[in-house]
Amino acid sequence: MSAALIWCPFESEEAAAKAASQLLDEGLIACANILPGVRSLYVWRGKRGEASECGALLKTEASLLDRAVARLAAIHPYETPAIAGWRADAVPPSTAAWLGELV
Repeated sequence: MSAALIWCPFESEEAAAKAASQLLDEGLIACANILPGVRSLYVWRGKRGEASECGALLKTEASLLDRAVARLAAIHPYETPAIAGWRADAVPPSTAAWLGELV
């Protein structure tokens, strides 16, 4: 068993919690850390912008990463959500075992 993480910004804490709850209910993640107060500077469709967002760091088992990312993209309220997922290189055995309970 191994771990993976997913990072994604949302428009609000409520939107992040709603998506995280759905992924938890579907067994695609084991935990979501919702981080309010994210200041985002970006370029969207050729124009510079700035927004106050809420970030979410989602924890899952590595074998579920692709499914969790695809599902998050499908339920995310943004037209083009910025979702990044990666496999963790190092986790203690207890964390790997906890995340392994998902599969």
